[in-house]
Amino acid sequence: MVSTLTSKTHKPEKTLTVLLKKHSGRDVSGHVTVRHQGGRQKRYYRMVDFKRDKRDMEATVTAIEYDPNRNVYIALVEYKDGEKRYILHPSTMKEGDKVVAGELADIKVGNALPLKNIPIGIEIHNVEIHPGQGGKMIRGAGVAAVVIAKEAPFVHIKMPSGEVRRFNENCYASIGVLGNISFKDRILGKAGTKRLMGIRPTVRGTAQNPRSHPHGGGEGRSGEGMHPKTPWGKSARGTRTRTKRKWSNKFVVISRHSK
Repeated sequence: MVSTLTSKTHKPEKTLTVLLKKHSGRDVSGHVTVRHQGGRQKRYYRMVDFKRDKRDMEATVTAIEYDPNRNVYIALVEYKDGEKRYILHPSTMKEGDKVVAGELADIKVGNALPLKNIPIGIEIHNVEIHPGQGGKMIRGAGVAAVVIAKEAPFVHIKMPSGEVRRFNENCYASIGVLGNISFKDRILGKAGTKRLMGIRPTVRGTAQNPRSHPHGGGEGRSGEGMHPKTPWGKSARGTRTRTKRKWSNKFVVISRHSK
């Protein structure tokens, strides 16, 4: 269900849309590499401005639109020079509002600033991991992070998960809580809705025959009868399969797992 906030009569900006190609879970050879995908409706991708790199030029919000590729709404903004761009829609932003990105921008919903210029306690979204890279984190419906401390050259941010993480003070972030907060309350209602989203059925292993799955076969309703396995015979739970730890927690101050 599309909220009354969105512009029902406004069609997507043609210059900012491109047809999103279907892959149906297949690789370049045509083999299925991700199961349970395929059959979704035709969809256009909206090119969202995550970088907010048009600095110190005011833009006006001309429309708030539904985006089929994400759970948050998007806002179409038009700059004074006539250029149009899509940005993520904060919950309190309305048509006609003014937004700007830059180091001296006001602390106002929709504006984008470097973290070093955002006061402690302000809610933010669309945060860059590396300066100039474009926003990568806090981009889902109804979420926001909070600036809780500054320790040059880093700023400490409390994530929606509860994790406290350090970010470079020159990374840009947008002000406000993202909209469509009620997204999590949506009830799909029927299997056909999932199919239109491109999600195909998932059949339990115990309901299959032995040639299709290790859990298959048996008379009547039978359990797994073994340690849980994938359809390809590998251990399904509890076995670590990664041989090298490639990520780092050096920027995590407080883990989201800590109590």
